[in-house]
Amino acid sequence: MIIGILETINQFLTAGIAITAFSLLLYALSFNLKNRVARSFAFIMGCVVVVFVGEAVVSVVDTNQGIEVWARVQWVGLVCLPTAYLQISDALLATTGRPSRGRRTFLIRLTYLITVVFLVTIPLSVLVGPLVFEENVAPHLERTPLAWVFSVYYMLSMVWAWINFARAYKRTVTTSSRRRMAYLIGGGLAPALGSYPYLLFGAGFANTHPLLFWGVAVLSNILVSVLIVIMAYSVAFFGVPWPDRVVKRRLVKWVMRGPVTASTVLTASTIMRRAGGTLAAFAPVVMVGTLLVMEYMITMLAPIWERMFLGGGQERLKLIQALEERLLTTSDLRQLLEAVLAAVCDRLQVEEAFVASVDFQGLEFLVTMGELDDFQEKKLSDKMSQVIGQQENHDHEYNYFDWGKYWLSPLFKQDNPEILLGILGMRRPDQDLDEEQQEALFVLRQRVSQALEDRYLQQQVFTSLQDLAPTINRLQRLRAVARYDGTNALIAPNGEIALEEGVMVDWVKEALSDYWGGPKLSESPLLQLRVMQRALDEHEGVSVKAVRAILKEAIEKVRPEGERKFTLEWILYNILELKFLRGRKVRDVAKRLAMSEANLYRKQKVAIEVVAKTIMEMEHQARAEEANENGDQE
Repeated sequence: MIIGILETINQFLTAGIAITAFSLLLYALSFNLKNRVARSFAFIMGCVVVVFVGEAVVSVVDTNQGIEVWARVQWVGLVCLPTAYLQISDALLATTGRPSRGRRTFLIRLTYLITVVFLVTIPLSVLVGPLVFEENVAPHLERTPLAWVFSVYYMLSMVWAWINFARAYKRTVTTSSRRRMAYLIGGGLAPALGSYPYLLFGAGFANTHPLLFWGVAVLSNILVSVLIVIMAYSVAFFGVPWPDRVVKRRLVKWVMRGPVTASTVLTASTIMRRAGGTLAAFAPVVMVGTLLVMEYMITMLAPIWERMFLGGGQERLKLIQALEERLLTTSDLRQLLEAVLAAVCDRLQVEEAFVASVDFQGLEFLVTMGELDDFQEKKLSDKMSQVIGQQENHDHEYNYFDWGKYWLSPLFKQDNPEILLGILGMRRPDQDLDEEQQEALFVLRQRVSQALEDRYLQQQVFTSLQDLAPTINRLQRLRAVARYDGTNALIAPNGEIALEEGVMVDWVKEALSDYWGGPKLSESPLLQLRVMQRALDEHEGVSVKAVRAILKEAIEKVRPEGERKFTLEWILYNILELKFLRGRKVRDVAKRLAMSEANLYRKQKVAIEVVAKTIMEMEHQARAEEANENGDQE
């Protein structure tokens, strides 16, 4: 009885671990795949998914053939784990400022070759033999002489990986980075120890003490499920410039909506099906109900754990969040103004009215009611400037100025009457306004003025945020890099942390994708380079123009000498010029260059790498010139 309960619990935990590992694999692939540590973690999670999916299926399959097939599938993930651990340990050392000088890279490549050899032996029954059934324990594959060799290789690989972990831990300097490195090392124990098939050597002991075996199996799987989440937590901070609160909130939400919800739904529905009888018929209802209850609970409890992650400056962060929720968009503004104009037309018994905003570009008609006759925006703009300039003061509570068939009222900023926000215009009524109409019109005019002033203030906030965003991004990236390689990152001159070819290629690719305007261009990490700082000085501090100029200069350096041709020598330049500088579609560029789209993408990747190397050369040259200038001054 107790053994059966433990076996059932173990099945639920095994399925839960597979779900959790798959969810964390998707998380790593979604948010920080460009980072080596994150990619290696994704590799480990992929292995864990294979191992525990195989184990979960083995526990429910009825046929011996099916059990043996899925037991061998387990070994595919197990065989790949040593290489995955050595890869993540090497990535951690490189992140903490100790990249491989060739030896570690060679040995890791050798483990890939060994892994391929072991994988080939799995279906041939060389690494593990046929299926073996014990009386009181789970079925397992028979041990072979090569299994002994693999076990020694597995143990030595893990020892080597943990030696690298220890070296990486010693190289971290900040309290938070050491704590998270410890989490990663401790969490890494779970896949390494929990994935190994101990029945390969301990089937006899398990058969003698089945209660102890299943109890240990349950505790082990509980530990694995917790530790892989802890490992994912520590890896989530690698390679991302986001604040810690953002990383924590995103990971918790991902875990709650993914593995926790899926595991709970699976457990509830499985229990109902196994209960049998009339209860089994309610399994779909229980499944849907559990899913809805979990989503409801997560939504209701989310504000609680999000407040826990805010840390210092909670009030300011809440203010930003409130601004996002209560932001007056252009659509919202127009809806409000339409309602106000409808009220104006109703009170004055007219059919035409409008609201226009005023900025350095001129008039922008936000909302109009009816069809405006004989209306010329340029003349109106000139007239309004003339009228405003003739006024001694701008406190026009009831003043309206004639403009043909219309009354016009300038709307000023309340605390600065020199700032014209916009114009309220309406068809001149046939009769004079009585006192009630004047009071109503005054209130409605105030509503329009307040809406335009809010829009003006929001635009100022957005402008400040746009100016501040590049600096914030640079500081967040510097903070992220300094977590594990603090000294080298912090003492490096501004921009020096960008001079890694892989990183530079990614930045150039993103900037080129928004070459004709967009956040990837205006907020490009390339702006931290010295060569970009010089370009900013030449383009009056406009980041878009500076990045675009450097990209164009780098592309022109790729251009071969002589008259332009459509030959193989010119292929890279032609792709860059047509695809990015001219903004042609992929299909049109491929047709023009007489190549397939697939081949175009391959060549485009090479072309972007060439541009990245060119910009790196330009950066090195700019630094050398700056060093020479500083030397001359001294």
